[in-house]
Amino acid sequence: QLQLVESGGGLVQPGGSLTLSCTASGFNLGAYSIGWFRQAPGKEREGVSCISRYDDETYVADAVKGRFTISRDNAKNMVNLQINNLKVEDTGVYFCAAQRHRTFLCVPRAYDYWGQGTQVTVSS
Repeated sequence: QLQLVESGGGLVQPGGSLTLSCTASGFNLGAYSIGWFRQAPGKEREGVSCISRYDDETYVADAVKGRFTISRDNAKNMVNLQINNLKVEDTGVYFCAAQRHRTFLCVPRAYDYWGQGTQVTVSS
């Protein structure tokens, strides 16, 4: 019943931009901390940006600071990840995930509900 669906991925050239969206069905994302994670082949899933459920505290990984911005659109029950100046190393499957624990972390183990992922490929 709790579903998250990612959209917005695709094939882009280095320097391009994408906006990824995470839309919820069956629950209100405003009550959950939301994270964006990515996983490249052969690598562990890593947190790229997360936003807390209380005060919109955010975490952005050092590797993407200045390029990735997470935001809520509560009216649409959606969380977006705006990605600018894409680099080849940003390639991977991007997942959104939700949790409502009291501790705000941006690591995969802290998140309970996951979408299916959307592929982002950065290539010239």
